[in-house]
Amino acid sequence: MIDRHIGFVHALRESGLPVSLAEGLDAAKALQHIDLTSRETLRESYAATLVKRAQHREGFDVLFDLWFPSTTQAPPKLRKDEPEDLRAELADLLAGDPGTPEFRAFAQAMVERFGQVQAGPGRQSWFSYPVMRALSPQTLIARLLGERGGLAEKLARQRITANIAAFEAEVATDVRRRIAEDQGRERITRSAVKPSIDRRDFLRVTKAELAELRREVHPLARRLATRLSMKHRKGDRGRLDFRRTVRASLQSGGVPLTTHLRPKRPHKPELVVITDASDSVSSFAQFTLLLTFALREQFTKVRAFAFVDTVDEITKYFAPGTDVLDAITRMTGEADITRFGRTNYGHVLTRFEERYASALTPKTSLLILGDARSNYQPPNTETLKRLTEKVRHAYWLNPEPRNQWDTGDSVASGYAAVVPMYECRNVQQLAAFIEETT
Repeated sequence: MIDRHIGFVHALRESGLPVSLAEGLDAAKALQHIDLTSRETLRESYAATLVKRAQHREGFDVLFDLWFPSTTQAPPKLRKDEPEDLRAELADLLAGDPGTPEFRAFAQAMVERFGQVQAGPGRQSWFSYPVMRALSPQTLIARLLGERGGLAEKLARQRITANIAAFEAEVATDVRRRIAEDQGRERITRSAVKPSIDRRDFLRVTKAELAELRREVHPLARRLATRLSMKHRKGDRGRLDFRRTVRASLQSGGVPLTTHLRPKRPHKPELVVITDASDSVSSFAQFTLLLTFALREQFTKVRAFAFVDTVDEITKYFAPGTDVLDAITRMTGEADITRFGRTNYGHVLTRFEERYASALTPKTSLLILGDARSNYQPPNTETLKRLTEKVRHAYWLNPEPRNQWDTGDSVASGYAAVVPMYECRNVQQLAAFIEETT
């Protein structure tokens, strides 16, 4: 059990779940106070001591099922082995309780029946897809609903849909168990768990994952807001108030024992965002624009600009209460951000200086978002330098891995010599940027 515990905790860390040494020890101590024969009690004991965020629970459950697999259920007595008869049996199970041993046993039997396929020359492996294709549980919903209508139909549909999802999860769990038995638990662990949402690459997120990422924005915005406020409170002291200091020195014979300072006026900066809206970084642009407008209350003024090979102001599309995805759709159709459809940073910088240089002031923080790939066009770093000299702070967030900078048409180092450039591929790196710069 000790070896299994150590391997499980190590697998969690390898998959990106933050598990400290102290938490691993807490989990080991908790095992002394539970019934180890109860698999679900064991699962919840580990979860209570090792899982800190809800978004990590899915990956935790996948690894738990690999390291502490359920016992294989006795094969159910099937009516017949024909696919249509198996579908009828599945329909009966979907109408009942998905937590029964019969439900799990049927899923395991279907993986045994349909799940093993040829994975290469002379090699077979286990997959969920052929099981679901053979049984097509989604097509059973109409049969199970029957003649229901109204609220009864809605409730029944929700229950059946949830039971289908439970069946798919049972099939996937058994497939992973069989692969682990064939190839080794450690090997399958590396590929079984998707990175948690805060480690998901901006450039590769799906639409569903983007919606999940949006939920990460507001806590991150509050965190940045808190740090900005702390920085204002802990900033440099104000200038010497000479008149008050001299007046106070009269009480000590003209010796200025006590100095008085002018109260420092709080700095509430303006924000200008210039973001690459080309297809190659569209997911990254959506997320960072969402963050920008979640932070608008922290700035006296927020102005946003987007570009492909020319630049246009897009602030009007992101009014308070506007859905960001709808705003980006409008921006794509209405904003003047493209001429020929090929990114050209040099031309964009020239056009920005001609049209919007007045947006940059000594109170402005400038944030540039893009991959610094300019299709082999002149980078125009001199214009960028003139623009950054106008502002209080300037930062560049690049969603590409650092080892890809300066490859192909990337001019990352040229721009980084003018503006501090940070690798920003996921929420975790964005949070690290906030910590470092504020």
